[in-house]
Amino acid sequence: MNDLDGASIYQTLDPQGMLGWIRELGEQCREAWQQGQAFSLPSDYADIDKVVLLGVGGSAIGGDIMRSLASLQSTVPVFNQRGYHLPPFVDERTLIIASSYSGNTEEVLSAFREALPLTAKKIAITTGGRLLTLARNNEIPALPFTYEAEPRAALSYSLLLLLAIAEKLELLVDLDADVRETCAAIEKLRDQLDADVPTSANPAKRLALKLHGRLPVVYGAGHLSEVAHRWKTQFNENSKVWSFYEELPEANHNSIVGYAMPDDLRERAFVILLRSDSLQPRILLHYEATRQALETAEVEHEIVDVEPGCPLAQIMTGILYGDYVSYYLALLNGVEPTPTPTLQAAKIFLSGVKT
Repeated sequence: MNDLDGASIYQTLDPQGMLGWIRELGEQCREAWQQGQAFSLPSDYADIDKVVLLGVGGSAIGGDIMRSLASLQSTVPVFNQRGYHLPPFVDERTLIIASSYSGNTEEVLSAFREALPLTAKKIAITTGGRLLTLARNNEIPALPFTYEAEPRAALSYSLLLLLAIAEKLELLVDLDADVRETCAAIEKLRDQLDADVPTSANPAKRLALKLHGRLPVVYGAGHLSEVAHRWKTQFNENSKVWSFYEELPEANHNSIVGYAMPDDLRERAFVILLRSDSLQPRILLHYEATRQALETAEVEHEIVDVEPGCPLAQIMTGILYGDYVSYYLALLNGVEPTPTPTLQAAKIFLSGVKT
């Protein structure tokens, strides 16, 4: 099944409406930003020297992007904790932000419970569940939101609510103009990649066709590293395929050596290089070195240049592009993009085992 221009494929394989969630990204970002702007924090929350973000899976990608943006301008380090425990350096000048779409993510709840008796500042971001109950019962500021979707489709909330908090605490500044620029760029790109744009004029559909039956490997650098990460997880969850991501320049100190073997994997892999002209010139040279190495090893690859703009706009348009590609690849694979039965089976298994 490889006709991405007919209506029947969307009606048959997307009954839960993943395409609609992808289309709404710009509107979601506006709504989440407005909600975050209206959120009030205790005055002493500004007295911090580090931030720890608790989250896994679809709720964690917002934290990854916030950390990436903070690394460009904030003197306060941001750490992502994907696990059951807090890092040992948490103290009274640490801000802990627990993010869980459902509010029932066991890793987040475990680490958040560890934080309850500590003097660290705390915030919860969730749609409800046990996380919201814990926060309210312990008089911890909570930022609940309502958006019915898969967690990975609620990225706008997991990111923009965090960014609003970061701006209030002056970890990031002058974000309002960046958010407006980002929303406009998202909607402009959506009009170029949406389902009603024929394959002949739709680069996301054409890239999905090239990836059909292949192993996607995605490269990024700087603020595009987490965009590559998002592409990888969207290939996993939407397209139901194995995928990997790499970060430049690190990959040119190890991964580049292994392109040639094994032969069958080299022949099945397809490498996507996410690039921006705003990256540091030496980093751009790493892209060219990587492209040359892939060409020498006869590994198929394609460069995807993200839309120009501020870092947030580049990140979010790069993510939108990947979301569309992974969606179209799901349809080519003959699978529904929304359900993730393997993830649900793992959660059921874990919930039945007490340790």
